[in-house]
Amino acid sequence: MGKILIADDNLQITKILSEFARKEGFEPLTAHDGEEAVQYSRQEQFEIILLDVMMPKKDGFEVCREIRKTSNVPIIMITARGEDFERIMGLDIGADDYIVKPFSGGEVMARVRAVLRRLERAPQDRLETLSYDNLSVCLESGFVSVGGTQVILTKKELEILWLLLENKERIFSRDNLLNSIWGYDYYGDNRTVDSHIKRLRAKLDAVPHPEWQIKTIWGMGYKFEGKPNEV
Repeated sequence: MGKILIADDNLQITKILSEFARKEGFEPLTAHDGEEAVQYSRQEQFEIILLDVMMPKKDGFEVCREIRKTSNVPIIMITARGEDFERIMGLDIGADDYIVKPFSGGEVMARVRAVLRRLERAPQDRLETLSYDNLSVCLESGFVSVGGTQVILTKKELEILWLLLENKERIFSRDNLLNSIWGYDYYGDNRTVDSHIKRLRAKLDAVPHPEWQIKTIWGMGYKFEGKPNEV
């Protein structure tokens, strides 16, 4: 195991989670405000980050946005409230999972193991590039371009795009995507699929691509659709 960043302004929580992390074989580093968490994320290589929402200087949402500009490191958001909008917002900006306080250290480590298992199941030897019209995707390197312009995607966005592109015209339900990308042991619900698709489209749509689209099939799911004469 490598390093784990535990970002929370509650010293008791960081101490408890650090102890559990060490038992799991991690080397824990702790941050007690958002700016410190961002600084650590730029200086160190972490296996995973536990990120509290309510922190001084920068809240967890701001920190997650900053990290996602340059890194796909797995992030689990920690929130003291259980409102849907907080969970959805966290997932929408690139978090991999969330957990609501109060929690046990064992539960948090179970979430950590689940997220890392999903990463281990992801294809690791896909060196080839998939292309369609002006879209080019390499799963291994994470490089995506539309019309020659690089598009920065998170790991989950990349995996969704690859799956849809590799299976052009096949409709994937939300549950299909959830099980294929997040895995059967994912703790969240299928609304995270909609959030990731929305964010993926917004990034891809920054460059015109009239020959293809990620299309919503109402009541069924999503598919990668090209023009009839291009399929």
